[in-house]
Order: sequence, then structure tokens, then C-alpha cells
Amino acid sequence: MTGAFLNAIGILLGGLLGLTLRKPLSLRTQVFFRSVLGLSTVIFGLRLVWLSVGGTFLVVLKQILIALLAVTLGFWLGKLLRLQHWSNRLGRRAGNVIAAAQTNAPGKAGDGLTACAVLFCAAPLGWLGAVVDGCSGYFWLLAVKAVMDALAMVGFVKIFRWPVALSAFPVWVLLGGIALACRFYAAPFLEAHGPEHSLINSVNATAGFVACAVVLVIFEVRRVELANFLPCLALAPLLAWLFR
Repeated sequence: MTGAFLNAIGILLGGLLGLTLRKPLSLRTQVFFRSVLGLSTVIFGLRLVWLSVGGTFLVVLKQILIALLAVTLGFWLGKLLRLQHWSNRLGRRAGNVIAAAQTNAPGKAGDGLTACAVLFCAAPLGWLGAVVDGCSGYFWLLAVKAVMDALAMVGFVKIFRWPVALSAFPVWVLLGGIALACRFYAAPFLEAHGPEHSLINSVNATAGFVACAVVLVIFEVRRVELANFLPCLALAPLLAWLFR
């Protein structure tokens, strides 16, 4: 649960920073943090892929192709299940609460707490990072999300006051619960039904490629339906088992 803990601490520190600062973060500071977050996301995503593949050239190529196939099929399955649609609905409801509070600040603390908890818990990067953290202990994806949420909380705490920082608790419970479930149920199952750690590595490699797509959202290059990629985490070990 290291990643979930870091995410919760990041939210709390962001709230504390927001209460301390008299003025919002400057545009230059925001651009700097965005650049660092984008670069970090790519580095940690590719590093996860690197750590998850190994062997001869043909074996590595096979592992990468399986991961990319899982990403592709997982996206279309997520599209069929309309995962991004439901994620957008949650985001819009939370966004409407925040927008209304901005025009009539300070907003209601309870509404702000709910809106922030929904935004932070529903983020696909959080689910992705929690699965990887639970399966292999690689918490860096959630560490990146912790910084993202901290920067967001700097602004939210000025709109809704300090109680919104308590949204760190549901984030810790949800992501920590996912990580624990993967640690004690998913990981042993995958290890028991595959040679060594090949099935778990397929999940990690797939997650690493999806994490790299997050940079397109950070830099606002294009809209990416990240929620639709989540089924690829379940398809990756299935494909690895079929093509073993």
C-alpha cells in the first residue's frame, strides 16, 4: 500500500500548501510542474516496461507484442463497456460542483469533499498504479499521481477550505484496497498459473505502456480515453497464458 499512502500524503500536503500560499501558483510554476510530471510519467512507464520484459530478443519482442495487443483489445473492450462514459459522468458532476463554488466561493465543504474524492478516486492512473503496486510493489505511478493531486488540492482548498483535504482518506482506502486485493489474491493466482512471474510481468508491461499515454493528457496534446484502457490489465495475463 505504499503508493496509496503516498497519494494520500500528497493530497494532505497539497491542502497544507494551499492554505499557506496567499496567491495561486504562477503560470510559470504550473508549466514547470507539468513538464516534470509529463517527463516522470514517461520515464516511470517505460521503466516498468523495461523491468517486466527479459530474455532473448525474440522473447522480449513477443512480450512487447502481447502487451500492445492487450492494450488494443482492452481499449475496445472498455469502449464496449463505456467505461470512459461513466468516468466522464462522474467527472462532470464533480466539475459542476467545483465550477459553481468558484463563482460563489467559499463553497460548501461537504460538497467539495465529495467532489474531490470522486475526482481523485476515479482517475484511471490511480487504478492502474494500484494494480501494479499490489502485483509487484512498483509504486512510482501512484507517486506521480500524488504530485498531480497535490497540485490540484492547492486550488481546491482555497475554494472549499481545509475539509476537502480529508478526501485523502477515501483515496487511501480505495487504492489501498485495490493494491491489497491484487497482492493477496490476484498475484498468487497469476503466479500459480504461469511460469515464474510471466503473467504478472505481462500486467506490468501493459500498464507501463498505458501510463505513457497519460503524458498526452498532461501536456494537453490530445484527449485520451484512459478509462477505456483499464480492461487491458485483465486481458494481458490471459493473452500471455494463451501464447505461452
